[in-house]
Amino acid sequence: MLKAIAASSTDKNALDAGRQTGQQITTQLALPKISLIYASCDYNLEDVFKGFKSSAPNVPFIGNTSFTGVITPSGIVEGADGFIGALAIEDDALIVGVAGLEKKGSALETGREVAKKAMAKAAKLTPPAFFYMVASPGEEEFYLKGITEVIGRVPCFGGSAADNSINGDWKLYADDLITADGVAVAFFYTSKPFANYYTGAYRETSDVGIITKVADNRILAEIDGEPALNNYASWRKIPTDKLKGMDLLVASVTSPLGVKDRLGDLVAIRHPMAGNDDLTMAVGNNLSEGTAVIRMECTQDELVASASEALTTLIKKAPFDPGAFLLVHCGGRRAGIDDRLGEVAQNLKKVAGDVPFICQFTFGEYGFEQDDRNTCGGLMLSYTALAK
Repeated sequence: MLKAIAASSTDKNALDAGRQTGQQITTQLALPKISLIYASCDYNLEDVFKGFKSSAPNVPFIGNTSFTGVITPSGIVEGADGFIGALAIEDDALIVGVAGLEKKGSALETGREVAKKAMAKAAKLTPPAFFYMVASPGEEEFYLKGITEVIGRVPCFGGSAADNSINGDWKLYADDLITADGVAVAFFYTSKPFANYYTGAYRETSDVGIITKVADNRILAEIDGEPALNNYASWRKIPTDKLKGMDLLVASVTSPLGVKDRLGDLVAIRHPMAGNDDLTMAVGNNLSEGTAVIRMECTQDELVASASEALTTLIKKAPFDPGAFLLVHCGGRRAGIDDRLGEVAQNLKKVAGDVPFICQFTFGEYGFEQDDRNTCGGLMLSYTALAK
């Protein structure tokens, strides 16, 4: 039977915070197979993991820095001096291969190598049942593509490392790796089922256009042959100058763009990140010319409600008794929720009941829909349930 616990610390001393978190895990679990750890970018992470290993020496771990905090059953875990939250899992029927690599060569090549390394760590020659991925923001699709070339079409969930101010202070980590530019994975080998619910929880509007020019994968240059920023500003009825620079990022949290998958089952959200002087838009994920882009929308009330509503949907979707929840929640959505995060924490606890969980805040989210086609997006929720 799967057993899980959520552990945390806000000790200002990074070494002590890591040690306390490890102690909470090892005093409650006899043989944890993995610990998913989300920490503050304000900590010295080398000290965090030195402390963690001192109290949990044989526990493989993987994770990333999380935007401003995490949520566990005990509530919001945040602190001016730092924070750490972890979800540790124990299960005799589970084998986990954890591996991470700093980017060397291309993201595609690094993805291939990290997949091979994770299989070797698990002492397996076959693909996992499913896998967790964390990557640095910017090339997530290419890391994922490289992994897929090695193991085939295997369901994936996870999210991108985040910092507190979009300054590139994020880190991801796995055992001995700590890097700002790379990828890490946990390959899960088990006969037990799992479930993932991946959604933007936005409403479609009638504002739709064809992407006619993209530069460097993530620069949306033209929609319907017109400058993309002008087109978006017209849809929003906002002067273009009010959407320049990072003003676009803030304005688009409640009205981002979306692209549908080929079956229409999923609208992957594309977060406009910056309005450029040449009227192009920097977007948080890859785009393709000749596809339709839809303006999406929601209210702050809907951002707040969707966090727990998605967990309710996940529980209904899962054909088993859940033993743990890993909730990947976009940091941009968290910023839009602002001072109402307490409502989110309270509602998540109510829906989760006695099932341990952790909710982290990322700068990119990964998941899949009915046909197991893995997707990377932004401003999304990727909620995963593991069977007890």
